Amino acid sequence: MPLILFNKPFQVMCQFSPHPTRATLADFLTIPDIYPAGRLDADSEGLLLLTDDGKLQHQISHPRRKQLKTYLVQVEGGVTSVELTQLKGPLDLGDFTTLPCDAKQVAAPEWLWQRDPPIRERINTPTSWLAITLGEGKNRQVRRMTAAVGLPTLRLIRIAIGPFTLATHPLWPGEWREVSPSELTKAPN
Repeated sequence: MPLILFNKPFQVMCQFSPHPTRATLADFLTIPDIYPAGRLDADSEGLLLLTDDGKLQHQISHPRRKQLKTYLVQVEGGVTSVELTQLKGPLDLGDFTTLPCDAKQVAAPEWLWQRDPPIRERINTPTSWLAITLGEGKNRQVRRMTAAVGLPTLRLIRIAIGPFTLATHPLWPGEWREVSPSELTKAPN
């Protein structure tokens, strides 16, 4: 029962079935019968867990057992303490209210790979970086959160799922490695 840690590149669909215009997981992973435990939209990059074990997949993605996930978010504009407080929530997004989370401003990550294509840059508009850690994961939640406080997301990279991080398990976009499922139970959440 493999547990695969994969660094999903930008614009790759989080599915194995063919897509008419974009690469899919099948273009990077040839391990039979594995499926994502959770998703990342095509515009997002970063860590994804995959397994062939339905019970483990349920354990990873079930709302009561969800692993904490940390995202690096490049946003348009400067970040204020008011916006950080709003992001920490709860934040009303219209169709649901977010649970409280951890959000902080961080320095631009020097280790981060270049995105292809690069983000749009505006000469007179600064960008900032945030680290946001969530225990929930609704569709496009981080993008909706930053937009709700007036900070449009330019780039979104999931850098950690539970105990697995790009710091402890370095992977370039498109790379993967097998990890032990027992590491999931060791991490405090």
